[in-house]
Amino acid sequence: MSGVADPACQTVLVKQEFAQSPRSTVGLEWEIMLADPDTGDLVGRAPELLAALEDESAPERHTVTGELLTNTIEVTSGIGQDVAHAVGDIAAAIAAVRARTDPAGIELLSAGSHPFAQWFDQRVTDKTRYHRLIERTQWWGRNMMIWGIHVHVGVEDRDKVMPIIGALSAYLPHLQALASSSPFWAGERTGYASNRALVFQQLPTAGLPWPLHTWADFERYLDDMVRTGVMADASEVRWDIRPAPRWGTIEVRACDGLSTLAELASVASLVQVLVEHSSRRLDAGERLPTMPSWFHRENKWRAARYGLDARVIVDEDGNQREVREQLTELLSTLAPVAADLGCGDEFAATRVILDSGASYERQLRVADAAAGDLREVVHHLIHEFRSGPGAPVV
Repeated sequence: MSGVADPACQTVLVKQEFAQSPRSTVGLEWEIMLADPDTGDLVGRAPELLAALEDESAPERHTVTGELLTNTIEVTSGIGQDVAHAVGDIAAAIAAVRARTDPAGIELLSAGSHPFAQWFDQRVTDKTRYHRLIERTQWWGRNMMIWGIHVHVGVEDRDKVMPIIGALSAYLPHLQALASSSPFWAGERTGYASNRALVFQQLPTAGLPWPLHTWADFERYLDDMVRTGVMADASEVRWDIRPAPRWGTIEVRACDGLSTLAELASVASLVQVLVEHSSRRLDAGERLPTMPSWFHRENKWRAARYGLDARVIVDEDGNQREVREQLTELLSTLAPVAADLGCGDEFAATRVILDSGASYERQLRVADAAAGDLREVVHHLIHEFRSGPGAPVV
C-alpha cells in the first residue's frame, strides 16, 4: 500500500544493548516502609539514615538507597548464583538498616500499601528525577504510596527476552496473587487483595507489557517513546514485567511488597524457575505460548480483586482455572527445575503461603479480630517483618 511505512523497515534511532548476564542468576529489590513504633504511622526519616547506610553498604554486595518518598528505604542484593545467595544479601542489608533504625526508634514493615497513611502527609525525596515525575503525573504521582519487590533473573541471550516475557505474562496474576498485601488504602478496606496493582498502572509507561515479540520490536518501541518525549531511556519502562538491559535480566515488578523474608524467597524462586523453564523450552526449539492482551488485562484485574481466590484465563482458547489450583500443580511439575537451580526448599515453601494465606488474607483477619482497628494491622506487619509469619507476639 503506497504512502504507508512498513514499521519493520523504519530506521530505529535507539539501539538498545543488552548486558551479558549469567543464565538464571537472581537479583532482588525490596522497598521497605519506615514507621513510628507507637502510632504505626509512616515517618519520613530516610534522609537522616541514608548517608551512613549508603556509605556502609559501598563495600558490600548489598545496597541501601532511597526511594520516591522519604518514608521508604530500598535494599537490593548483588547477583545471586541462586535464590539463597540473593536472599542472604537482603538479610544482611536489613540487619544493617536495623542497626540504624532500632536506636533511632523507627520500625520497619513491608506491604503493598500502608493501611491508613495519607498521601498528603508524605514528602517526596529531594532528587531531580522524582520532582520531574511528580511534576508530570501530579495527583496520581503523589498518590504513589505503594511498595513492591522486583525480581531480576539473568538471561544469556537477548533474543530470548521478549518471547519469555510474553510467556511469563500468563503467570503474572499468580505471582501477583501470592504477593498481594494491599487490601487497605488510606484507612479504607478496598475489597481488593492488591489495590497497589491498580494504582501503580496509572503512571505513564506502567502496567502490562505491550505484546512485542522480538528485541527489534522493543527497540522500535523505545525509539518511539524517546522521540516523542515520553521517556528518556529504557529505565523509565515501568511494566509489570520488563527487560532490564543494563543488567541483562528480565525483571518482574508485578508483586506487592512481601511482608516477610521467607515469602520474598518463595516468590523469587517461582520467578527464577518460570524463567528457566521457558528458556529450556526455547532451547528445545519450542514456540512459547502467548495469549491475547485483553486476557492478560482481565487476569490482572481478577488477581488484584480476588488474590489467591481468583479464577484466571490460562490459554488463548479462554480456558480458566483457579489460581490456587494451578499454583499447586506448578509446584509439582516444576520441582525438578527448582532442584536444578538449587532453590528447591524456597520453591516448596510457596505451599506455606497457599496453606496459611497471603499477606492480604492475614491482614484482613487481624483487622476483623481488632474490630477494624488498622493500627493493629500495622503492628501485625511490623511483627511479621521482624519475626516472620506465625511467630508469637511477645
